[in-house]
Amino acid sequence: MRSLAIVLAISLAAGAAHASLGGGSKSEPPPASNPSMPSNPDSKATGARADAERTYALAYDEIAKAKKDLDAGKTKNAQKKFKKALDYAENSTQLDATYYEAWNLVGYSARKLGDYDKAFAAYGKCLTINPVYAPAREYLGEAYLEKGNLEKAHEQLVRLEATGDSDEEASRLLAAIEAYKKAHPETAAAPTTTTTASAPSDSTSGNR
Repeated sequence: MRSLAIVLAISLAAGAAHASLGGGSKSEPPPASNPSMPSNPDSKATGARADAERTYALAYDEIAKAKKDLDAGKTKNAQKKFKKALDYAENSTQLDATYYEAWNLVGYSARKLGDYDKAFAAYGKCLTINPVYAPAREYLGEAYLEKGNLEKAHEQLVRLEATGDSDEEASRLLAAIEAYKKAHPETAAAPTTTTTASAPSDSTSGNR
């Protein structure tokens, strides 16, 4: 009965989070897409994995609340919720270090808090575990744009397009790149050689 209760709690929390995150926020900076739910949130996981999925769902729910606060112009409240989301997501990865979706959520939350060192490291960990996980590729590309590295962002777009089954993520990243070029015409006109201390080279290149 206890296992069934855990599974039901995870399913309800995940479902509520997914519903509340439907659609991108016009007032929120990229990404326009939302962190993806676990591969199988309704699975009858036990032990550490069940706890990891539970904390993942809690993190996802905090992000949904944070996005609503951003829409309402409540930036400070949103930051508090992103911090809670980051704590939950990191707890999830501690419970199951192979949970690549949770690593992606760590990257997303950290980026929203301006901690790019942690964000890049988390996206790298996610893509080391699953090099073809499209959401992380998209968010990594957008993170590079936010740090002014157009060349690295474009590399992630190429990787998304190469998979052949990541059209949505590739389209969103392409739109973000085009918007960046429009806002920075001098950068778009010249070869992109920008590097940043917090934006390491893609460590997953040998895994694809």
